[in-house]
Amino acid sequence: MDGRSVVAWLPDFPVIACGGADAEPVAVVDRDVVVACSAAARAGGVRRRMRLRSAQACCPRLRVVERDLMVEMRAFERVAGHLESTVMPRLEVIRPGLLAAPARGPSRYWGGEELLIGRLVAAVAELGLPARAGVADRVFTAALAARRGVIVPVGGDAAWLAPYPVGVLGVPGLAELLERLGIRTVGAYARLPTDKVSARFGAEGLIAHRTARGEQPRPLTVRTGTGECTVTHRFEPAEERLEPVAFAIKALADQLHDRLTAAGLVAARLEVVVDLADGRRLSRIMRHEGRLSSLAVAERVRGLLQAWTETDVFGGGPERGIAALTLRPEQLSGDTGRQTALFGDRHTPEEIERAAARVQAILGHKAVVRMETGGGRAPADRVRLVPFGDVVDARRDAGGPWPGRLPAPHPAATFPEQLPAQLGDASGRPVAVSGRLALSAAPAQVTVEGYGQAAVTGWAGPWPVLERWWDRDGGRRIARMQVTAADGHAWLLVIEQGRWWAEAHYG
Repeated sequence: MDGRSVVAWLPDFPVIACGGADAEPVAVVDRDVVVACSAAARAGGVRRRMRLRSAQACCPRLRVVERDLMVEMRAFERVAGHLESTVMPRLEVIRPGLLAAPARGPSRYWGGEELLIGRLVAAVAELGLPARAGVADRVFTAALAARRGVIVPVGGDAAWLAPYPVGVLGVPGLAELLERLGIRTVGAYARLPTDKVSARFGAEGLIAHRTARGEQPRPLTVRTGTGECTVTHRFEPAEERLEPVAFAIKALADQLHDRLTAAGLVAARLEVVVDLADGRRLSRIMRHEGRLSSLAVAERVRGLLQAWTETDVFGGGPERGIAALTLRPEQLSGDTGRQTALFGDRHTPEEIERAAARVQAILGHKAVVRMETGGGRAPADRVRLVPFGDVVDARRDAGGPWPGRLPAPHPAATFPEQLPAQLGDASGRPVAVSGRLALSAAPAQVTVEGYGQAAVTGWAGPWPVLERWWDRDGGRRIARMQVTAADGHAWLLVIEQGRWWAEAHYG
């Protein structure tokens, strides 16, 4: 988008699209993460990007709605169409609830940029919806300005962005790394030399650096023709039903991305063009910037067509129907790829979290776990499997103290369930441990279920453990021993109430 840009923002639009109200605590979630919430939910402590379990813990009365992008697009098209007919003739949808347009022409028509954003807000209010608007040199800056309802002076994007934290640049891995390096504001990042940024942070860091400096994120390619990347599907005869069109939309989106990938290009914008059987042509521009998958494109286009159908934009009569559907990419630039080596071997932490949440939604919360080290007396207590997204229990700190904790060397493997075992002396009688930790006899042979019997070649211990001594029913008194056998095995044995068990195995 050349020159100045104006952006209109409708706060909490996903909540509005699902029928929620500010007085009701509502959260719209996508892949178990909150993407929008009502004012009442925020008052209860719910925030965007919060995990669903945490949000429900903050606000027990929270009503959870799964995000439906097609519903949002269908609801937002009413706003986009109204603004297109009353305020400015050509605009682009960044996402439902956020749209942008060139500011030069409309501001001249309405008498200045301040009057333009006032007219935008008033036009949205005519639909009974709240809105804010902002103007800046670049769309990114204008979108932030819209949240505050301000106008950024000409040439002042970089200075206006400077106080913001680096997280607003939209690259979580980069923001985390910059904060560790002590670079916490957009202005500090913008002051870094461009060549050093490119060498250290790669293509993704360079795009964010250009944004921080108030420049075009991606330099436009000299190739102005988009014909080789444009994709079209023609319906013969014209199609009146949306179901067959939906299949064509997904195929077109896949074809578009394949062509862009083959050409090594990224489209900043995507124009959807619908040719009707009566000769009319409808179009809508959407922001792309290489971030939309083919599925995301298909969902947006389908929501757009559903909105046009419900508002009878297509019209009636015998000539009604879609004759052709076209996806035309605009503002092409070279696809520089993504630099992820600094933020993970293959995926960023955010991508890993989304993938884990997706699996948990299908298989259950405890289906995806991570290993955490912690405190405990037994080897199995020191490594725990914690469901992904849960907070580690701070009461089991590895620092202890843990009286009776087993000394090194630590076993190579612990058994999910202890195996029955026997520890005998030279005459075959069971070895016992007294209350004063004295052995009844020297161990001579060890038997573990599934491993057979072997002569004992060495042993250490016993080490006592007295847990919850104040609890008559829940208390536990045991002793552990390390035993090596002639067959090459080494065991961690535990005796409890006169019976021996194999708790773990050493290498």
